[in-house]
Amino acid sequence: MPRRRLPALATAVTTALALLLAGCSGDDGRGTEADGTIRLSFQSLAWQKESVDANKQLVREWNATHPDVQVDYVQGSWDNVHDQLLTSFEGGEAPDIIHDASDDLADFAYGGYLADLRTLLPDRLTEDIPRQSWATTTFDGGVYGVPFLQEPKVLIANTELLEASGVRIPTPAKPWSWPEFRQVTAELTKKGTYGVAWPLKEPVSVTLNLGLSSGGRLFHRGADGKVTIRFDEGDGVMPGTVRDQVVSDRSAARPSLGMGGSDTLPGLFGGKYAMVPLGFSYRQQVVEQAPEGFAWSVLPVPAGSAGLAQGVSPQTLSVAEDSPHKKEAVRFVDFLLRPANMVRLAKGDWMLPTGTEALADPALRTTENGWATGTALARALRPVPAQSVRGYPEWKDKVATPALQEYYSGAIGTAELRKRLVEDGNRVLARYQR
Repeated sequence: MPRRRLPALATAVTTALALLLAGCSGDDGRGTEADGTIRLSFQSLAWQKESVDANKQLVREWNATHPDVQVDYVQGSWDNVHDQLLTSFEGGEAPDIIHDASDDLADFAYGGYLADLRTLLPDRLTEDIPRQSWATTTFDGGVYGVPFLQEPKVLIANTELLEASGVRIPTPAKPWSWPEFRQVTAELTKKGTYGVAWPLKEPVSVTLNLGLSSGGRLFHRGADGKVTIRFDEGDGVMPGTVRDQVVSDRSAARPSLGMGGSDTLPGLFGGKYAMVPLGFSYRQQVVEQAPEGFAWSVLPVPAGSAGLAQGVSPQTLSVAEDSPHKKEAVRFVDFLLRPANMVRLAKGDWMLPTGTEALADPALRTTENGWATGTALARALRPVPAQSVRGYPEWKDKVATPALQEYYSGAIGTAELRKRLVEDGNRVLARYQR
């Protein structure tokens, strides 16, 4: 899930605010006022105006109808949420209700900082969200978050360039294969235009998520519960295609490898790139920033032996283990994620809801702005095997990121990539599994 950055000053301020407000619920009757009113702190990571407005409005609606349980909205930031939460957990000042992403929960869950929600969640919520989504927040048998928003990768394409080229336009029912995608990008490459731009400033999650379409997993859990890394044939399909596009075909723009998703949009609008693989929520930026008359399409990413399967790390809502009001916190989460409210949150973030009922809402199945393409991909979304792996953040930062960056640029080959991901990676994981 791409997470856009807030300015450093804003980050510092929001962190201080979060800690200050969360501190209202210290020990000794924390979170309860003299008149018996329970006060809960809800740290949200919403950052787009529509999303922030939707979250704050829902908090106001809750507070207006629940005078005995009042919720304080606390603005957090994706920029530093892991370190900020760790500090607040260790200081006993964590928010009661925590907005995060499933790929950030493992260490907090295993560390005892998050409440196991299995006995607290209402049946309505557990039945509405599919099993594969719950798998993203299940660690060692416990459920430590409610997955509620998810973002598939899609191709944002310049419609005019695609139609002029005569290439077959893919649909969720008949997507491109990875070899066909490589061929298409070569055909789209003309003087002044690359077939595709791959924004891979942070290459690990993209590689793992899209690798699932060809059966790639990298992380394999044994009967003893321990995880090892293995680089099989399916693991090499997606990264091998990208490397061929960059190095051999020159149908992918090499400078884009160091870019974030937003950095590629001016080139897309200007005809420098025919397509860009981006998270589903980037459609909002396209709507807001594209020049007048720019025609664009939302297409499915290529399919492999496992079809359109791709990994996602849903946004989650968790409850702090130290919260003295877990039942009330879960009641608020249940309110926030009623189907109609989940639709409001999804539209505000330009993402897909996990809830089956919300996903069926006609507002999310319109062809306008590519909503229908996204909802057609929802059934193929899967948890990334890495999400439950202790030590994954270190492996990602110290091993996988530099190795993949060198591989995609052509500096190293497949054998060296395999050696570093597997051998160096297993040494990292071993330290966490002693």
